[in-house]
Amino acid sequence: MSHWSVEERTAIDPGRLAADIRQALSQRPVSIPPKWFYDEKGSQLFEAITELPEYYPTRTEEAILLAHVAELPLVDTLVELGAGYSRKTRLLLEALTRGGRELLFVPLDVSPRPLRDAAERITADFPTVTVRGVVADFDDELAPLPGEPGSRMVAFLGSTIGNLTPVPRAAFLERLHRATDPGDWFLLGADLVKDPDRLVRAYDDSAGVTAAFNKNMLQVLARELDADVDPDDFEHVARYDPDLDRIEMWLRARHDVVVRLHALDLVWRIAQGEEILTETSAKFRLEGLRTELAAAGFAVATSWTDDAGDFSLTLARRT
Repeated sequence: MSHWSVEERTAIDPGRLAADIRQALSQRPVSIPPKWFYDEKGSQLFEAITELPEYYPTRTEEAILLAHVAELPLVDTLVELGAGYSRKTRLLLEALTRGGRELLFVPLDVSPRPLRDAAERITADFPTVTVRGVVADFDDELAPLPGEPGSRMVAFLGSTIGNLTPVPRAAFLERLHRATDPGDWFLLGADLVKDPDRLVRAYDDSAGVTAAFNKNMLQVLARELDADVDPDDFEHVARYDPDLDRIEMWLRARHDVVVRLHALDLVWRIAQGEEILTETSAKFRLEGLRTELAAAGFAVATSWTDDAGDFSLTLARRT
């Protein structure tokens, strides 16, 4: 008998998308939240990015997990934010179910297809795991989380937290604090500051997969907001901001562009060379991470990095 379920919801909320685009157009530069990359095609493109030779975060985080997963505390519920296809999660599941332990796994993601695919594979391979997938946006309130208070672990891997700028990041950690109870654990993957050239190559690969991923946001606008927009009118740009310690992804207009957003009854005029900010990815220092977590009520138990110090996994406990 299969022990899994996924909420039947659409990946894209047109009302929220419309509100976000209206807000984005009021800003300079125009800045569209990166969550709108992740329709079904966007999720598949991101999985392809994780396999690229230039993109080190996924394989480095997997190596750290493999080296230290046996040191993680045993819990009864694992909640994963931004779970996607839950590939790295299998290492966690193997550790948390050793000896035939039962486990409730709650993956949250904005796209339902990866959740369903992961739920089917996980329940087939891990008979003691019950999967309760939730189509959700971690910009929303997370409470109440399933599982027994004090026996949960929330995993937020892949340095997705870097997509949040400092103020939204603090707000997210506050929401996580409200959603958890004393004794619950938080496992956080975070990319670390390093050579800017390596960072840029990781976000501007030679095969053009990241460029396709970036431009997919325009396809989402075309489909969901009935927008007249041609992705070929834009080029993918990735650059590092040393003052903010972050990679930025932009879409730059190749020429003057007029985008008609029929669902919003809006005309968006973009001048040649004008750029749209689609993603920021902060790079961290361990001491800074500890400070941010402590401010939100999470005491760091330990941090692990790879030998080169490229990436980190931090285990903290809700106080």
